[in-house]
Amino acid sequence: MDLLRSLPIGLYLEQPQTWLHKLDPRVKFFWLMSFLTTYLYANNFWRVLLVVILILATLIARIPRRVWGQQMGWLLTLCFFVLVILSISPDGYSINYHPRLPSQQQTVAKEATPSPSITPLPGSTKQEYNYVLFDRGPVRVTRHSVDLAIRVSTMVFTLIYSTNLYLLTTAPEEITAAIENLMQPLERFKIPVTELTLTLTLSLRFIPLVLEEIQNLIRSVMTRAINWKKLGLKGAVKVWMLVAERLLENLLLRAEQMANAMMVRGFTSPSEHRVQWHNLRLGRRDWLAIVFLILFWGVRLAIGTEV
Repeated sequence: MDLLRSLPIGLYLEQPQTWLHKLDPRVKFFWLMSFLTTYLYANNFWRVLLVVILILATLIARIPRRVWGQQMGWLLTLCFFVLVILSISPDGYSINYHPRLPSQQQTVAKEATPSPSITPLPGSTKQEYNYVLFDRGPVRVTRHSVDLAIRVSTMVFTLIYSTNLYLLTTAPEEITAAIENLMQPLERFKIPVTELTLTLTLSLRFIPLVLEEIQNLIRSVMTRAINWKKLGLKGAVKVWMLVAERLLENLLLRAEQMANAMMVRGFTSPSEHRVQWHNLRLGRRDWLAIVFLILFWGVRLAIGTEV
């Protein structure tokens, strides 16, 4: 029942302040985009390396285990099940080999044709290539299925955890200031940058409210001890439709309260009520992080390109 509250998805960790908190939000944003883009056209070694880097960054930053322990455990468990299921699933290359000759003529042809002796090159080792790695009963594991399983499982972990780590160590105001600063050139094309960043800030602030409302509604349903077997499928669907309707009403009420609070404080439009979200300034840690980011891309281009 407390699963949503125990998993801090999209929440900001105010204390303790780690070295990830002290980095400039623009630098962290570029690191996040690097994790989300270097995955494309990369080999499996680089994909696994991204997972290792994210785990090491969490440990080195000394983020409390109560914050990331359960979340990373659930996420690693999910990725493990994805890896296993896709490994034993059909790889999409369901090709059945049909011999050119009938079975009896093929046997005669094999007996009549002498097998040539192949002399290996000096210094070379004879290795047999097998496309099917495991085939016993209904379970069949091929090289392509394992490759696909590694791709999908590492992609799930990288996309979810890198984004959550960024939100965990960066305040919504810092994210807004960073994106607004990076989008300043778009104002020449009359794009409302301030309105977009304000909408983003309100969306980030609204994520904990959504999780709280879902948690409260789940608790209200479980405390009533509903006998789902007597309700049947139609009755259960009707109950959950009422819960979804109540959730939508509560979220709209929260949004109206937030809008009224902004209007009371005189916030009528971004052009008339400008707020200094965060003072952006690059320090020594930020320049060091930029150097490591350049090295990160260099290693990606050197050893991470898919062949």
